[in-house]
Amino acid sequence: MESIVFASNNAHKLEEVRFKLKDIFRVKSLKEIGCFDDIPETADTFEGNAELKAIWVKEKYNLDCFGDDSGLEIEALDNRPGIYSARYAGADCSYADNNALVMKQLAGVENRKAHFVTVICLMLHGEVNFFRGEVHGEIITEYRGTEGFGYDPIFKPLGYDKTFAEMNLEEKNKLSHRAIALNKMLHFLKENY
Repeated sequence: MESIVFASNNAHKLEEVRFKLKDIFRVKSLKEIGCFDDIPETADTFEGNAELKAIWVKEKYNLDCFGDDSGLEIEALDNRPGIYSARYAGADCSYADNNALVMKQLAGVENRKAHFVTVICLMLHGEVNFFRGEVHGEIITEYRGTEGFGYDPIFKPLGYDKTFAEMNLEEKNKLSHRAIALNKMLHFLKENY
């Protein structure tokens, strides 16, 4: 089975990605290739941050790889937290801190429309390719579920009664923003790898 590097050590993201690609590619983490660098995310777009990660691995380790950047955009908050989703409540914040800040900022707000975005940057044979996935929904008014990570307990996708945190990995991987972007990348890889 072919291997490809996912420029991440986020255990939750790795689990989702490995589950999605398990029959096609062996996905290696940064740790598995000996990379313990804190790759800077200094771009002001999801595309830019995903590309920074992929280029970092390609330049330092000369391996085909992909990086991603993802986040939650909330209409009433001018699409915040956006690229700052992971550290919205501060540099060393937890998922719970981020969720609490969003809930506080949306207290009394009627418009709770939101969408998750994932952009994957694939470095393959020296060429850069981007794949974007989005899933639309809303921020609910209470926390529900214990699965997933990040904003999953407060995000309910359109057309569903469950939050992402109430779905198991298989359910979430059928409709999530990351799954959509991964499906696009997978289609590309099957034709070009």
